[in-house]
Amino acid sequence: MNFTARRIDTRDIAKAAPKLRAGDRVLLSGAVYTARDAAHKRFEALLDDGKPLPIPIAGSVIYYAGPTQAPEGLVIGSCGPTTSSRMDPYTPRLLSLGLCGMIGKGARSPKVVDAIAASGAVYFCAIGGAGALYARCVRKCDVVAFEDLGCESVKRLVVEDFPVIVACDAAGGDLYRR
Repeated sequence: MNFTARRIDTRDIAKAAPKLRAGDRVLLSGAVYTARDAAHKRFEALLDDGKPLPIPIAGSVIYYAGPTQAPEGLVIGSCGPTTSSRMDPYTPRLLSLGLCGMIGKGARSPKVVDAIAASGAVYFCAIGGAGALYARCVRKCDVVAFEDLGCESVKRLVVEDFPVIVACDAAGGDLYRR
């Protein structure tokens, strides 16, 4: 296991993901999109209807989080990860459209681990219960879709040195199963 963190800009995630291995520590900087269960259901409905997604999925990173409202003077409230397996039914399709990275907590299904490897993507785990810590890494937060979902709306976050660990890699490595 690598105990030094590698800095990666999300604009470079498509090139970086295939080289990362389960257990690598990473400090992510750049844009990530938040999306939880309700947003993923809407993504699926849009795709089924042949409509475009409200975010540029190819080359992007999705953070499974529903940040709370920002207290006065802060960019964002608590923004810890949610359980990733709830997005497993939708993940292979998004990966096939070019999604390069996901951030969440917990293990992924074997089908998703295989899809991550097949697409050359990466799944990062974040620490549950550390939402206040992660909020300190957020420099900007804008709602970009599904505002009616409140904290589960899709947001574009700009993060700096957001600490994550590679859980599933493009070689089929799975931190949760080794």
